[in-house]
Amino acid sequence: MARNNEELRRKARSDYIFRRFTQATIAAAYGLSEATVGRWKKAAKADGDDWDKARTAHVIAGEGVEAVVSTVVEDFMIQTQAIMDEIRDGDHTTQEKVAMLVSVSDAMTKMAASAKRFAPKVSELGVAQDVMSKLLDFVRQEFPHHAAAVLEIIEPFSERLSEIYTT
Repeated sequence: MARNNEELRRKARSDYIFRRFTQATIAAAYGLSEATVGRWKKAAKADGDDWDKARTAHVIAGEGVEAVVSTVVEDFMIQTQAIMDEIRDGDHTTQEKVAMLVSVSDAMTKMAASAKRFAPKVSELGVAQDVMSKLLDFVRQEFPHHAAAVLEIIEPFSERLSEIYTT
């Protein structure tokens, strides 16, 4: 059984690094829990085998830095979409929704700024997100009674910006 366990760990590591599978995908593929895969990854890191660093090095060696930046942007946008869904579907006041949008905008701007030296398209997205953030701040300060209308416009607009600048 220990031999099978070690073999599964090696397969999980390989899939994570070379095939860029998520922990959830690996768990499903091998009939494991995500927690087990997470423990293996954490234990390997403690032993000096950082799966994330190995994965990044593999991607850079094979596809270049722009692929890594693109993956980071893609993962970030997936998380942003989940937040946007919560803003749209969650039980929040308009003021809370606007504040959440401002936070998402700020995070997008910061993420894009840190990646811009590696990928020109990401830099363009950063500028677009910065403009969106400044618009949200302006409306919140100068026209708070229009917050609901801005929210209605900004949600689909942020999705369109993502499509334009990440494809």
